[in-house]
Amino acid sequence: MYMQYITTTELRTQSSELVEILKQGGSVSLIHRSKVIGKIEPAQKNPIAITDIKAFRKALAEIQPKKLIPRKDRDRVYRQRLMEKYG
Repeated sequence: MYMQYITTTELRTQSSELVEILKQGGSVSLIHRSKVIGKIEPAQKNPIAITDIKAFRKALAEIQPKKLIPRKDRDRVYRQRLMEKYG
């Protein structure tokens, strides 16, 4: 696969083609005012293998909200705040 070029102006009009090239693993040089200013490459995928289930459960517990608010209460508080702000 050879190196392809795209100008900053073409980024707006040819974005779908750029996405396809990146999905195929290709890279594209970015040209601005007749100079190569950068290289666009596909992101490297580094999947993380979970080997310790206890550490996974601990991390999961840390990201969950501490206190869940029922929808009815959320709506009540939301309406109350709107009334305080706008009358």
